[in-house]
Amino acid sequence: MTKPKVLISDKMDPNAARIFEERGCDVDVITGETPEQLIARIGEYDGLAIRSSTTVTDEILAAATNLKVIGRAGIGVDNVDIPKASARGVVVMNTPFGNSITTAEHAIAMLLALARQIPEANTRTQAGEWPKKDFMGVEVTGKTLGLIGAGNIGAIVASRAQGLRMKVIAYDPFLTPDRAVELGVEKVDLGMLVQRADFITLHTPLTDETRNILNRERLEQCKPGVRIVNCARGGLIDELALKDLLDSDHIAGAALDVFAKEPPAADHPLFGTPGFICTPHLGASTTEAQVNVALQVAEQMADYLVDGGVTNALNVPSLSAEEAPRLRPYIALGEKLGSLVGQLEGPDVNSLTIEVEGAAAELNMKPITAAVLAGMMRSWSDSINMVNAPILAKERGLDVREVRHGREGNYHTLLRVTATTGTRKREVAGSLFGGSEMRLVEIAGTRIETDLDGHMIYVVNEDAPGFIGRLGSTLGEAGVNIGNFHLGRRLPDRHRGGDAVLLLTLDQRPTPEVLDAICELEGVKKVKALSF
Repeated sequence: MTKPKVLISDKMDPNAARIFEERGCDVDVITGETPEQLIARIGEYDGLAIRSSTTVTDEILAAATNLKVIGRAGIGVDNVDIPKASARGVVVMNTPFGNSITTAEHAIAMLLALARQIPEANTRTQAGEWPKKDFMGVEVTGKTLGLIGAGNIGAIVASRAQGLRMKVIAYDPFLTPDRAVELGVEKVDLGMLVQRADFITLHTPLTDETRNILNRERLEQCKPGVRIVNCARGGLIDELALKDLLDSDHIAGAALDVFAKEPPAADHPLFGTPGFICTPHLGASTTEAQVNVALQVAEQMADYLVDGGVTNALNVPSLSAEEAPRLRPYIALGEKLGSLVGQLEGPDVNSLTIEVEGAAAELNMKPITAAVLAGMMRSWSDSINMVNAPILAKERGLDVREVRHGREGNYHTLLRVTATTGTRKREVAGSLFGGSEMRLVEIAGTRIETDLDGHMIYVVNEDAPGFIGRLGSTLGEAGVNIGNFHLGRRLPDRHRGGDAVLLLTLDQRPTPEVLDAICELEGVKKVKALSF
């Protein structure tokens, strides 16, 4: 039997190659090649192990005629075209938790550096000065640390900060009261956090909801003299506002390991600002972390290539060879429905019910549930996959229920997802036509039949004459073309004059200006842009 063949195309701990060989794979380590060289070579390999230097484009995937798996040693997969890899049947794996301790420790190091002004004191001392009177630091003992994000890395930062005798408060939509007690932190809202915290650290992914989560208004609400650390993602802080508030001494110090644009320009406005320190995205840069992620990715890829095991995959679930063919279309449908719920409801969902009926009731629900969770949570976090989504949902206290119905209703097979946010419920349902073609068949109590694909707008409006014409004119004037148009009245009575639901498929992503114009139309109650 021919051994699977793996290419390691980026610099990686040499023990990764050893693991591949011990697990029954042939491995080549060839780093630093140009895209053209990689395209010429990649066709002979079953697996590709990378870090951040290799960018896996559609052109490389097209040439990778034997490729079965791509393994990214680290969490970020921005350098892999995942949709194109999925279309070509290539599994994409990462190591989502391999850098957690290292990143958390870097945040603590930055916090202490701010407290004692270590970088500037070092520079001036080595320049021949003895500026002892110029540097009056602050103790961290007894101070309040505000965590924005209390997931895996945030929890480690909380533990380290408590070891420094800090009081820790946390803002995280997923944080449950029980989990807060377990971590020893006080759960607060974001407004309360910025008003109370002496130090703030950020540990959240960059999404539409978290972009500029510390905007100018929020930064101005911060406690005077606050010190802020970001070792998570660039774009979470308004950098120009941060500059202004450092200059005014409202913010005493800021430490960034990440920037909105990397690498930042040499004339970045924050450079040279008193109280500002930075590092070049070093959060994951320790020997231990790099060894850990290299070993993990080698083990995961070898498991898949030799035994068929799937771990930490971003585009496929954990499946046995027997279940895969029947479950695959339901998994795809579940992920789409989960994404729809996640985009409509945001991170405030506290319970989720997944129901199957008809032919779907005969299947293993675990991969379907994982697909729904991954689709929903991926709307808020870029590190979610179908393997870690159920674990993270449990950690965050999300109540997940699975229900089987032996009955067969209006459809031969049906998957229904109900999300509860406070006292509000959101139901969506989908079916498979011809055994494989996905359709949304119900949303918000409205019967509908449409694909979930591309760019869409969801509109709830008063059912009154003339609205469709006004909407069409608004989109036409903005140069936005409608691909498909789906309209229905709310169940159960569907009476004239009630609410109507519209789903529009557009040829391009709607701009914020277009969405604002729709919101201003008479009779509009809700507008939401969707993307699949």
